[in-house]
Amino acid sequence: MGQRTREHSPIIYTNRAACRDCYRCVRVCPVKAIRMRDGQAQVIEERCVYCGTCVRECPQKAKHVRDDTAWAEELLARGGKVAASVAPTYAAAFVPHERARLASALRRLGFSIIAETAVGAAVVAKLTKLFIQERGEGAYISSACPAVVRYVERYAPQSVPNLMPVVSPMIAHAHLLREQHKADAVVFIGPCIAKKFEAERREYENVVDCVITFEELRAWLDRAGISFNSLEESRFDEEAPAPARAFPVTGGQLYAADVPAEFLDGTVCAISGVEDLRESLTLVESGAHLVVEPLYCSGGCIGGPAMATDANLFERRIRVLEHVRSAARDNNRKAALPYDAETLRVETFRTKFSAAPVETTPVSEDAIRRALAKIGKLDPRDQLNCGACGYNSCRDKAIAVVRGLAQPEMCMPYMRFLAERRTDRIIETSPNGIVILDRDLRILAINPAFQKMFLCSEAVLGRPISYLTDAKPFEDVASGVSPRVERTTREIAYGRVFHQIVYGMPEDGQIVGIFVDITESTLTREKLTVLHEQALARSRELLDHQIRMAQDITRLLAENTARGEELVKNLIDIAVVEAPSNPSSSRE
Repeated sequence: MGQRTREHSPIIYTNRAACRDCYRCVRVCPVKAIRMRDGQAQVIEERCVYCGTCVRECPQKAKHVRDDTAWAEELLARGGKVAASVAPTYAAAFVPHERARLASALRRLGFSIIAETAVGAAVVAKLTKLFIQERGEGAYISSACPAVVRYVERYAPQSVPNLMPVVSPMIAHAHLLREQHKADAVVFIGPCIAKKFEAERREYENVVDCVITFEELRAWLDRAGISFNSLEESRFDEEAPAPARAFPVTGGQLYAADVPAEFLDGTVCAISGVEDLRESLTLVESGAHLVVEPLYCSGGCIGGPAMATDANLFERRIRVLEHVRSAARDNNRKAALPYDAETLRVETFRTKFSAAPVETTPVSEDAIRRALAKIGKLDPRDQLNCGACGYNSCRDKAIAVVRGLAQPEMCMPYMRFLAERRTDRIIETSPNGIVILDRDLRILAINPAFQKMFLCSEAVLGRPISYLTDAKPFEDVASGVSPRVERTTREIAYGRVFHQIVYGMPEDGQIVGIFVDITESTLTREKLTVLHEQALARSRELLDHQIRMAQDITRLLAENTARGEELVKNLIDIAVVEAPSNPSSSRE
């Protein structure tokens, strides 16, 4: 069916909303393939070996692995024979009752062929032994682990010629499934994130169509409503011989290859974990006769980042070894492949690797010194090499800053220094007076505003606070009478009025006093009070005046009214006297 045609999408990426700028991924990444930018941790694909350490270690679960189950579902929907190649670590990832029903679950999803990848591991083991026998003495590195291969190609290119030119068990098994079972598509299922990258290598085009992890498989089964409890037990269509099932544990490949005893006299080295890998590569580079079987994850493939199990490393190892013994108890599968290995074409399982060292920008000493100076680390005595930033030394961090991989703000001691300096600056420039006392109420520190308010200098340091002001509120806090005292006090000696706040810092054994100068506002209030009282007095005076005026007006009106009434009466009387007594005679 061929691999999907799609735009490239990163295998490991960061959920920006969840990233909390903790630098954990920078600290744990074995190859420092993390770039910090704007407080976000970004995976640098060209530097990444896809070990998945950052995914496993991120406390915020901000690192995610590309989910390829949708592509697997599309392959199944197209029809044809789709094979599931299941890594031998399934024995550790699933508990016994799940393991017995795993084949049924995969068939329910639609897979036509269910096979153990360890079948391919058996072929790889056989070819590994053959290669060592043909070449004789030398330094050889097993190429079964894709993260190891990627690491050697990118970070130890001088050791690329020492990689055995044999494909991994996943690639070998995919070839077998296509040739022996006529599979139209192959989906690999395992705990390894690096397998996603390996499947996309140009030299393996159209070999493995899709890679999903055990975590993705469990999520897929949940979405499909498939429960192990509702399935019957069934066996795989293709099961591996016992020794090949040991591949996922340290030393498993050499065990499966049945390496002769003489190889175990110090010239054979089975290791796991990146630190052991680095040390073994040092031996390889020295030209020592050595066969190295390296697995990148600590403990081997059972320590893979997508195992989807809570079992610890030792429990996983026990499960795998029991899986090996279960095959050994089956006489038909002790050490035999399910088909004749002699008919296999050896060239199908051979490959080649190419050095592709990570491009690194040369960094001058001057640039390093400038980067160190920027965070106050130019003096070697200030280079704590604490590792909080994620780098092993301040110098390594400075180089990363110059190369654009890190930011100066990642230095915790430097950021603490800035915070303290910023706090000191705030205290120094505060308009409020601040005094800090010890348990005995002696002055430890005062800021400039306090000195101005209390007409003192730093010469008072060490003296009791009572030397300058009332110690009562400080004593109340120190004795536990009150955790905080807040009051307004008038300091007559200094001609000021303060709003005073006193509180304790028990963890530091100190007491803090803050004095807010409210003299001006107090005087303003007092002036307003005087003006208010004066206004009231004048209002009363005006009111009294108006009352008196009203009374006078009333009296005058009364007098005028009486006079008016008398005048009217007189006028009437006059009119009566002057009027004629006989009106008719007057007409004559």
